[in-house]
Amino acid sequence: MIDGTLLAAEPLAIPASALSMARRALSGEDLARFEAVTLYAIRYMSQGRQIHGFLALPAAGPSTYPAIVFNRGGSGPRGALTPETAMPLIGMYASWGYVAIASNYRGVGGSEGDVEEWGAGDVDDALNLLPLLDGLGYVDTDRIGLIGGSRGGMMALMMLARTDRFRAAVTFGAPTRISAVESSAYIRKTMMKHLAPDAVVQQEAERRSAVLWADTLCRTTPLLVMHGTGDRRVDADHSLHLALELQRHEHPYKLIMYDNADHVLAGRRNESNADMRWWMDHYVRDRSSLPRTGPHGA
Repeated sequence: MIDGTLLAAEPLAIPASALSMARRALSGEDLARFEAVTLYAIRYMSQGRQIHGFLALPAAGPSTYPAIVFNRGGSGPRGALTPETAMPLIGMYASWGYVAIASNYRGVGGSEGDVEEWGAGDVDDALNLLPLLDGLGYVDTDRIGLIGGSRGGMMALMMLARTDRFRAAVTFGAPTRISAVESSAYIRKTMMKHLAPDAVVQQEAERRSAVLWADTLCRTTPLLVMHGTGDRRVDADHSLHLALELQRHEHPYKLIMYDNADHVLAGRRNESNADMRWWMDHYVRDRSSLPRTGPHGA
């Protein structure tokens, strides 16, 4: 069956926990838009496997909507998205007026696959959400954005080296230089758990380290790089080093380091969500021109 074929979409009630969180953080029209989101559990095809995920739709409005692909972080059963963890993320993006979609990737969360892959076939599972979106008549396929956190940010960068479909992208807490950290570092140990026994560890680390191949990232996809300075899982210098490479290659980007923010930007959640929304609205929804790069001005 063709990659990206949507096999099933089951409507779900918005989890009470997500509604409770939203009612503490939102009010007025923002809350009303969140409560009007429709959440679905989906299954789709990717490289011969049935992959599970979630789809969130905004309240009825225009005939077509822009879309956001969200790459979750984490690994293992505890990292898999559930209705309770998907809704606060893709439900929020849908409340902004986007069709939002996320994969649980192969080998976990009910998806087929003998093992969970971490920066390998899971990247294909995320990319295969693009043909799925192409098949939804209510998606404007010329206006698709990409957001990835932690492992999902690493995967987003790998995707940007393979496609020019995204009008803009955002990463937060993304590892970008696994090849340069000590073997005892949390993020390198996490990677090693998902490698085959005969894998060449350093080679695999380099394949997942965007600082080494930043020049291959799609130059028509402006990238917002976000990181908390209090991140204890992925050191903030991962994003600093990526920004230096983006600057060197004159790639359109913006770097924001949030003081008092952790791996998932808690501590600066409202501020970082607003920055992320502006980036999506400006470059994806509104199709704004790319920013100038390289030396210019006074």
